[in-house]
Amino acid sequence: MEKTCLKAGITGGIGSGKTTVCRLFQTLGIPVYDADYWAKWLIQNDESVRKSILEVFGENAYLPNGDYHIAEVKRQILNDRALLEQLNAIVHPAVFRHGREWHLARAAEGHPYTLKEAALMIESGSYRDLDTLIFVAAPEALRIQRVMERDGRSETEIKAIIRNQLPEAEKEKLAEWVIHNDGQHSLVRQVWTIHQALLVRSGHQPA
Repeated sequence: MEKTCLKAGITGGIGSGKTTVCRLFQTLGIPVYDADYWAKWLIQNDESVRKSILEVFGENAYLPNGDYHIAEVKRQILNDRALLEQLNAIVHPAVFRHGREWHLARAAEGHPYTLKEAALMIESGSYRDLDTLIFVAAPEALRIQRVMERDGRSETEIKAIIRNQLPEAEKEKLAEWVIHNDGQHSLVRQVWTIHQALLVRSGHQPA
């Protein structure tokens, strides 16, 4: 069987524990592309992205020192869904292109598969470019508790964020794998099972 480097994605709602699961894959030697991190990096450093944001949001979108003025952009999009969609139309394609280049570089290094982590992977449609999708699920009450402890946000604010994301059941339908991060199932065992399956699928020997 010919060896290949698969593109796996991992997503889940706020507080589901995507980052924790990704760290487990990293301990197995799998490179992880943090789409949310790279989106922020591109907004700050990519000239094409910066130019497009300035055209949409005006010169106040960046501070005099050149830093992205996230508070100003958030203010503008708060009650304007069209503006939010324009921002997404700038950032999501840039992240998609950057992520594809990153994957090709990891493939050249001989990795059996890469993992792309993104909160809005399904909403943005970027999951369609992947070979397989992993969804991290957790009860809503537990997710709210985690985010309150992690970020200090109010329960009302977190619930509003959850309501603006696609329902969990809709996302689960699109995923090949569901990891239950509810404190009742072993994360290590679930990650190991998926890892073994993806090694085989990519033509590599399972560990």
